[in-house]
Amino acid sequence: MNMQTSINLKIDNTATPDWWRGAVIYQIYPRSFQDSNGDGVGDLAGIVQRIPYIASLGVDAIWISPFFKSPMKDFGYDISDYRDIDPMFGTLSDFDDVIETAHAHGVRIMIDLVLSHTSDQHAWFGESKLSRDNAKSDWYVWADPKPDGNPPNNWLSIFGGSAWEWHGGREQYYLHNFLKSQPDLNFHNLDVQEALLDVARFWLERGVDGFRLDTINFYMHDAELRDNPPLAVEKRNSTIAPQVNPYNHQEHLYDKNQPENLTFLRKLRAVMEPYGAAAVGEVGDAQRGLEIMGEYTAGDDLMHMCYAFEFLTNDQPSAAYVAKVMGDVDVVAADGWPCWAFSNHDVVRHRTRWNADRGMLKVMSTMMMCLRGSACIYQGEELGLGEADVAYEDLQDPYGIQFWPEFKGRDGCRTPMVWQQSNQNGGFSDGKPWLPVPPEHMSQNVQAQEDDPDALLHHYRAIIALRHEFPALQSGAHSGVKAEGDIVYFERFNDEERLFCAFNLSNSDQELALPNGQWSAIGESIGNMAQMQNGKLKFGPSQMFLAKAD
Repeated sequence: MNMQTSINLKIDNTATPDWWRGAVIYQIYPRSFQDSNGDGVGDLAGIVQRIPYIASLGVDAIWISPFFKSPMKDFGYDISDYRDIDPMFGTLSDFDDVIETAHAHGVRIMIDLVLSHTSDQHAWFGESKLSRDNAKSDWYVWADPKPDGNPPNNWLSIFGGSAWEWHGGREQYYLHNFLKSQPDLNFHNLDVQEALLDVARFWLERGVDGFRLDTINFYMHDAELRDNPPLAVEKRNSTIAPQVNPYNHQEHLYDKNQPENLTFLRKLRAVMEPYGAAAVGEVGDAQRGLEIMGEYTAGDDLMHMCYAFEFLTNDQPSAAYVAKVMGDVDVVAADGWPCWAFSNHDVVRHRTRWNADRGMLKVMSTMMMCLRGSACIYQGEELGLGEADVAYEDLQDPYGIQFWPEFKGRDGCRTPMVWQQSNQNGGFSDGKPWLPVPPEHMSQNVQAQEDDPDALLHHYRAIIALRHEFPALQSGAHSGVKAEGDIVYFERFNDEERLFCAFNLSNSDQELALPNGQWSAIGESIGNMAQMQNGKLKFGPSQMFLAKAD
């Protein structure tokens, strides 16, 4: 079968090059989505099995977390071969089936490329570590020790401790911003850049529609290896690393966010353009996240979108906070494009983080579908799953094992998807799952919610359909997001339509004056709607109001 011909008959990204703008992207963590062979680990064949369900949500694309060959020290974010599938997930043929099946259902596939570092078991590192003068000796970030033998500078790893690891063979340190088994590639070497661009070409030729780019602002380091300055206590926050991690004590001026990164991103965009592919870059920075997003998505020759952390907060965003974030975007990224998320594979699920009830989950998810930007949904979010409490003896995440018990790691958001109540594993696997299925998740399984017309699953389908019904919600401009009391409100518009959106982000009654003009309510089918009375909007707890100008 000619895979490329078959695929292109279904989706031609070059015909709709802005398909990514306002797209709804469904994130799959493949280890925990669907196991097809009973080994307890999700796989690509399992994803194929569940694509009809994903398509039924109405999403535009699927982002699949890494499935490449890997020793799995960081569960796939430590890649040992960029051009092959880890056997636990299947084969390249299985991946072709994912592409073909998704495209047949009108859904695009974005894959998670980890370019900043590899596994220490990658052949490139195997050669690089042999000597200081081999062909790949400069493919990773190597540095001599200080005269006293200490690391070359004070850079810290996100996973704790120094970002430098001593290698006796070369009598040098190598840089690792994450685990010591994840050495950082040297992007100052143009051969490294070209090798990674070839990786992108390989997957684009195979039919992928785009990339989620892991830790995009970590690609380049300061060539002079200057020390990071300390960060004032009042400026520290735990959005990138947990509070107990000393990583939060530095201002990361030199270990990431280097201006030379833009040159490489332009090269990557040029590789993607002929395919109509799109990229969303993950910006991991607690101090300059939105500013960097603006830099990396400005114009039409850098990244299409950047994945923002501002709504991955520990506390539920208030109306004032939402207005501030969106106002900041208007200032530092007016020419850029954000991609919003409430949950992902690295943070506590937002139902638990925010202690959100069902009504609040509905109003917050609807608001996200109305904000300017694209949107990511993490598997199980549409079911209202909360964070699982994984016992220490069941932990798999090295991050949690390192910082237990103050930080329990990321396993609690990575437990298996629950599909049905057919066995103790929620239909995820016939074998013992790699992480236990929480008993409290079982009643929230997909099959049970399909049979319940009032389930959160149907709400997600309704709000995604609403987003597609009104193009202004996908790609239109906005009037500026404002807050009044606990209500956040704004207008979205394009040349054909003007919409008004307001959300009560509290559990108390609120009131808001209706803007001037004639308005017709929309989206009544999603429920929780405020009432219009004498030119005012009367909101109950967790209610919203959506209207179109007549």
